[in-house]
Order: sequence, then C-alpha cells, then structure tokens
Amino acid sequence: MPTTLTTSDRFPFDLVRPHLEKVEASIRDQVRAFDPAVEPYVSYVCNTSGKRIRPALSILVGGAFGDLAEDQRKLGVILELIHMATLVHDDIIDGAVTRRMVPTANAKWGNGLSVLLGDALFSHALALATEFDDITICRKVGKASREVCEGEIVQTQRRFDLSLTKADYYRIIEMKTGALFAAATGIAAALSGADEETEHRLYHYGLRLGTVYQIYDDCLDLVGTEEKVGKTLRTDLEKGKLTLPILNLLESASESQRTKLNKRIIEQQPLDLSVLVGIAEYEGAIESAVDTACDMLEACRADLSGLPENDYTAALHQITRFLGTLLEKCRR
Repeated sequence: MPTTLTTSDRFPFDLVRPHLEKVEASIRDQVRAFDPAVEPYVSYVCNTSGKRIRPALSILVGGAFGDLAEDQRKLGVILELIHMATLVHDDIIDGAVTRRMVPTANAKWGNGLSVLLGDALFSHALALATEFDDITICRKVGKASREVCEGEIVQTQRRFDLSLTKADYYRIIEMKTGALFAAATGIAAALSGADEETEHRLYHYGLRLGTVYQIYDDCLDLVGTEEKVGKTLRTDLEKGKLTLPILNLLESASESQRTKLNKRIIEQQPLDLSVLVGIAEYEGAIESAVDTACDMLEACRADLSGLPENDYTAALHQITRFLGTLLEKCRR
C-alpha cells in the first residue's frame, strides 16, 4: 500500500503554489505598467524566470506565523523584480548567451539596451517598495538592493585577484546572493509582526540559505552540463571568478600545481576546465565546498528553532534538505 505524502514530504514550494500563481499574475501586471515601447523587453525577461525562490520564501515565512497577507506576496514580487534586474546585468558582465535554455537579453538586443532594461526593473521595484505603509520596509528593501549591487561590484573588482580569501568570498556572495534571500525571510517576518529577535534569526536563515545556494551554483558551474542546467557554464572560470571550489583547489594543490594555476590567474588566462581536472585535488576541492555548504544548512535549521510548528515551518526545514540533496549530486 503506497504511503500518502505529507506536506513536508513534497517539494517545499508546492505548499505555496496558489500564492506563487498570484505572484506571477502580479508580475504580469507590473510588466503592463511600463511604456508600451518598453513592455516587450520587460515581458521577455520576466517570462524567462526561474522557480520564484524569493517570493516562495516570503510566503512561507508569512504562513509560518499564520499571517499570509497580501504584503508577503507584494514583497515577493518586489524582490523578484530586483533579482531579475541583477540577472540581466550579470549576463552582460559574464557575456552569457543563454539562461534557462533561451537567449539572454544581451544576446538578443546587445549590452546597451540590456543595461537600461536592468535599470528599469530595479527602479520599478524600488518604486513599488514605497507603497508599504511602514517606511522601514522600504528602507530594508533599498538596503538589500544596494548590497546586491555592491556585491557585484566587489566581485568584478576582485576577479583574477590572488589575494582573495575565503572570508572575502563569503562576504561577496552574502551581498550578491544572500542579501535578497535574507530580505525575503527577514522582511516577511517583520510584516508578520515577529519580534526583533525572531526577525533577526529568520534574516540569518535567508542569508545562510542564499550563501549555500551560491556555493551550489559555483560547484554546478564546474560539474554541470549546459544541457541539464539550461544556462551558459564555465563563465566563472573564463572570467577569473575565484569561487569556493577554486579557492579550495589553490589551498590544497601542490607547489608546482599552484604555480601553474597562479600563473594563469596572474596573466588573466581562462581557467580551462581541462587544466583543473588534471590536478589530483580537484575532486577534493569540490567535496570540501559541498561539506562547507552542508554545515551552513545545519545552521539554517537551527535558525528556525522556536517557530510555530505547522506545514509552513516544516517546508522551510524541507528547503534545506532539498538543497542538501542537490549539493550531494555535485560530489564527483
């Protein structure tokens, strides 16, 4: 006799699927808010979206407190628009030509128009944030947006930089990716009336979760295939981004191997995958990155302690287990 799946056994976002459909409808409404000459470009970017992770997190946190109001969905829409703006700019910087199996905005229309498109999405999202009754919510959204942009600047500045430490790397990805996850969970808690300590813990749940997600993405850039992942890969290597697996490799490689890698980095040569896989410690470098991310997921689960016990809280726990499963698949 087959076992009936409980809510926590299903993919965690299934629980909020009806709410995410409302988020999608709201995003379509926002597209129509743009000038008719601009609308097709915005629509294209919005229709090549992912799983809507940030809106789902906002809604799950609201549900955990029994306060699934329109404000959590609105927050999700705002953060998703900011996220899409960062993706447009990321693809320009990385020279990526596909994302989720379709051409990127810069591949279709060039860098100039795509920069302006990303700017339009950013500014529209921040305008929406001013509609919250509590001005501190708008300030928190603005702070998260600034941190994302700062993270991108610092990451671009530190490419091919051999002095980059793991602490530097973590700070960059906390800003670049973790900030919007943290905004989704922390601000949603504030909207639900959580006390300051609980809001702080949920903020850190999102920050850690976003950091782990970026470590997973960095590992996937090395071990994934474009056919399965649906976007241009190896751009980290080509552009000299020193991700956690690469930093692990530099740390554990032999002197001759490190000299070889350092020479390529100093000369700003692409870190070709064939060069990396020839190093004995390559697999161990990825293993170590996965281990680090799994430890962070344990801390995420600790951040959820004290929340009401319900299906939404169970789903927040399940997200960490689901991401852990994806990380395990990166092991060589």
